[in-house]
Amino acid sequence: MTPLMQRAVLAMIPLAVATSFAADFPAPADLPRQEGFPNVLATRDGTVIGTKEQWEKQRKPELRVLFEHYMYGRQLDRPAGMKHSLRFEDKTALGGAATVREFDVQLGLDHPVRLLVVTPNAQAGPRPCFLGLNFYGNHQVIANPGIALPEGWVRPNKDGTGGKKARDEDRGKQTDVWNVAAIIQRGYAFATFFQSDLVPDDAPQAAAAIAQLATASGAGKPEAGAETATIMAWAWGFSRMLDVLEKLPAIDAKRVATVGHSRNGKTALLAAAYDERFALAIPSQAGCGGTGPSRVAPELAKRDAKGRGTAETIDVINKSFPHWFAENFKGFNEDPARLPFDQHCLAALCAPRPVLFSCATEDQWANPAGQFEMLKLTDPVYRLLGVEGLGQTTAPEVGKLLSSRLGYFIRPGKHSMSTEDWNAWLDYADRWLK
Repeated sequence: MTPLMQRAVLAMIPLAVATSFAADFPAPADLPRQEGFPNVLATRDGTVIGTKEQWEKQRKPELRVLFEHYMYGRQLDRPAGMKHSLRFEDKTALGGAATVREFDVQLGLDHPVRLLVVTPNAQAGPRPCFLGLNFYGNHQVIANPGIALPEGWVRPNKDGTGGKKARDEDRGKQTDVWNVAAIIQRGYAFATFFQSDLVPDDAPQAAAAIAQLATASGAGKPEAGAETATIMAWAWGFSRMLDVLEKLPAIDAKRVATVGHSRNGKTALLAAAYDERFALAIPSQAGCGGTGPSRVAPELAKRDAKGRGTAETIDVINKSFPHWFAENFKGFNEDPARLPFDQHCLAALCAPRPVLFSCATEDQWANPAGQFEMLKLTDPVYRLLGVEGLGQTTAPEVGKLLSSRLGYFIRPGKHSMSTEDWNAWLDYADRWLK
């Protein structure tokens, strides 16, 4: 079966399931309450999944439809007129160690999405690849004057400089965050694209961009409240960038890992869950709406005098970032127990592929303990499919990588993406991508 046929079959499965109960999507307030975490191996009608075939034909497509309707919004189709072209190439990048290419990818917007691809010169043949979504623009990932400055909205840098319009002086500002030289040295390729090239992380601009993408994909009108939201649109972008990587001889497209930090980590997990072509997922400090549970433990959700709890909750994230998730998800703000799933169910959609949850000790807002609990609840699906899941029942020591197929890493420090993270991620990839 060709990759195109596989995508067609995968796309048809959730549609078939959706047809069977689309008219039976209760409003969030009408769903039954589940105080504990839902059983990932039990369908909506109570059927307990006991075989791989039941998982593939019943529970997995059901979960995909539920996540689309109640949380992330509809997944879009690939635009019929999608195309890409090489706009820049430098075969002597990183002191001669790598070749840098940047592609213009046309997806039906009024501007291209630019895909930056860096491949090692020392190794012959197609290489496994990390594909990441970046916050500030390709020009900040590595310092190379040939990389285009973004044409649209950009966020201010963490130090408060810049913003609104990309600046030449910001080239290479995120070099230490992405550690591309280390990735190349370890024999991997690296690719990245900029959030705002696809959908700006700004509510009014996001809505307009997603509307253009929906039109380009030929998607019909979705269920009310289940319109494509920003994180789903970004995840869809991962798949479209993989479409391009599949055509590049220097990339082994069967060994591509999604990677992202924070909101981009939520996106990296969702992309791998919905596109089985991805070999591995590394969501970093993704927290609520990603790798952390929606049902936050009461002691972590309790608010202080300023209204802030230890861990982020659905109501906080929906009020702070209303464009990230579908309108239906806001219906669970005050009662997450009515959700018919939790985030272990999203991780389970990646099974049996490897997934690494990455955390930091001072980032309790992302709920590291809750993330490990999600992995424990995902484990039964991996075991059902006949592979190793989570390697142990207690979280590993700080700074020690748990490299099982369901992996976990927590380091000292704050909410950030660092060299220490990349060292662990590369060790994890050495086991599962090589």
